[in-house]
Amino acid sequence: MNAADVGLAGVAASLVLIAVAALLSRRQELGLERSILWAATRALAQMLAIGAALGLVLADDAPLALSWLWVVAMVGVGAATVASRARKVPGLLALSAASLGIAQAVSLAVVFGLGIFPLEARTLVPGAGMLMGNAIAATVLAARRTYDEIADHRDEVEVRLALGLPGPVAVRPYVAAALRTAITPQVEQTKIVGLVALPGTMTGLLLAGVEPVDAVLTQTVVMFLILGSVAVTTVLVGRGVARRLVTPDHRLVVPA
Repeated sequence: MNAADVGLAGVAASLVLIAVAALLSRRQELGLERSILWAATRALAQMLAIGAALGLVLADDAPLALSWLWVVAMVGVGAATVASRARKVPGLLALSAASLGIAQAVSLAVVFGLGIFPLEARTLVPGAGMLMGNAIAATVLAARRTYDEIADHRDEVEVRLALGLPGPVAVRPYVAAALRTAITPQVEQTKIVGLVALPGTMTGLLLAGVEPVDAVLTQTVVMFLILGSVAVTTVLVGRGVARRLVTPDHRLVVPA
């Protein structure tokens, strides 16, 4: 049997691991049993639905426009996800949509413009999905930390503004701290790739029977793209959040 042919029986067998996680939660009195079971159920339903939809998008006779629409939809869903996870940040939906869209555009332009991968549905949709998945987590972290850094150092920012510093300059050290926090996890992940962790792209290719060197080269390209995408998105979001917290006449509008 091909390693990629898991089938429903394989999925059912893997539920043993979900049972173990729920049991550990119960034994350790973590109270996460329902969350674990719900997460597994929701993930299975979502993946089956996505699999059916991808079957249409990735069909040999499907127009490439469907794949581009899929990418646009991912940006919209990603922006809504970011906004829902950092509700205290004002105007985050539009900001995150623009930031994720720009990061996707830059990354995909590099991939397909330089001919790294051929422009087709089977490269466009999975590639955009991997970039989006990593960028969302970093974007949420950047938005939260930028807001919290400025709020936590409110008095210092007020003093810097009172001394005549423009708003962007007054908040710059705190924005930089937030961006370092948001980008560092992806930098560290890039450092250990291949030594400790075998990333999903390479693992999937190896399971599909691709030569190890080809799998490694593909994964390297993906990791570089993810790191660049995360950097672009977090910087845009962090600076955008900071601009929303300081008025054009250089007053801080973070609640006390």
